[in-house]
Amino acid sequence: MSAESTAPQEPHARPEPDEAAYLAIGASPEFARLRAAFRRFVFPLTVAFLTWYLLYVVLSAYARDFMAEKVVGEINVALVFGLLQFVSTFLIAVAYERYSRRTLEPLAAGVVTGAPATGGARAADEEDAE
Repeated sequence: MSAESTAPQEPHARPEPDEAAYLAIGASPEFARLRAAFRRFVFPLTVAFLTWYLLYVVLSAYARDFMAEKVVGEINVALVFGLLQFVSTFLIAVAYERYSRRTLEPLAAGVVTGAPATGGARAADEEDAE
């Protein structure tokens, strides 16, 4: 009997899935829908943000006169664009949280619900060894 099997388990704790369970989950249509939904959000926003960031860098390097234009008082276009980088990052984080809560979490729950029984062959091997 191993030390792991004698330790009391929490009533709500799940045993770790074995490799076959991971492969079965990865091949399931529920997991494919989850991955597709994640990619539908993450890829376009990543491209948009990197484009916005590179625009800021390129304008800072090559359009110095434009970036030096005063907007209000001593605040210039470069400072406004720089601060908007933080604003856009925050807005993307908020949008991702909402999207995750509304779309990804229900899909992830479907993956867990449709997952094969955990423990699989490893649990059976441990029982045979006892």
